[in-house]
Amino acid sequence: MQLFLKLFEPYLQWFYHCFDRIVINGHLLGLMREAQIVYFFRNVCGHPKITKELLRQRSKDYKTWVEQFARNHQVPLEWPPPKVRHEDLVASRQHRCLQAGQFGVYYIIKSREQGWTFRVFQPKFPSADPNYQIVRKQRSLYTHFYFYIVDPVAGPMVLRVGSFLPFSVTAYLNGHNFIERKLARQGVKFVKDDNRFVSVADPAKLQAAADRLDAKTLQQRIDYWTFIVAPKFSAKSAPPAVGCTGSTSWNKLNTAAISSSSVPGRFAPFSSAPANWGFTC
Repeated sequence: MQLFLKLFEPYLQWFYHCFDRIVINGHLLGLMREAQIVYFFRNVCGHPKITKELLRQRSKDYKTWVEQFARNHQVPLEWPPPKVRHEDLVASRQHRCLQAGQFGVYYIIKSREQGWTFRVFQPKFPSADPNYQIVRKQRSLYTHFYFYIVDPVAGPMVLRVGSFLPFSVTAYLNGHNFIERKLARQGVKFVKDDNRFVSVADPAKLQAAADRLDAKTLQQRIDYWTFIVAPKFSAKSAPPAVGCTGSTSWNKLNTAAISSSSVPGRFAPFSSAPANWGFTC
């Protein structure tokens, strides 16, 4: 092998490598457990009794916001036709956005999927507290929103947001899209076949772009779009921040969260008190 390298080293090139498809799960850390839900509604929001209607109203507020967001920004919001892949449905609109250099949310798809949520039960036996209810975390089938985004740094990406508490977020990114955006900004010519680079005018810049994709960059882009499209809480009703556990968790992804008093369809001001989101690979 050493002899081979010695003889052909001038003709060898380094190959780039990067993360291909990246999936990162996000959680609103202050609303992950039953006790936190009880504390949030009783102590923060001032609702002495937790009911199904109370939880359902939070979901209804967010769905209304998404509908008005789509209408205000002229973004399609629809259920996908049967047996049609999401990527195929949004492909033409994504292509037009990339060709025109337009960035932002360009499509929203609704999908009924399993996810964590909370359910309220009446106690079987009488209690001294007339407002006593049982809150239990469970997996249920409910609506999730897929926000299809063209980001100026990360390129095409997707955020999936659950419409029920605890409003879990899943981010889908692609390392090759990040490299493509980097090379385009530098004016480097390249040929890309689907999800791979076939040729590039400057291999060194391709390698440098691949090396620039790191956790900090992912955090910044997910943080930015989570702030825009995820549920928002007002400064008064922001849930308490809780430390993130696990070495793969990012407890600095602070985004504002949903307030029923917020104006639907408008972005909450960045001065709002942030809720604490944790993202894990």
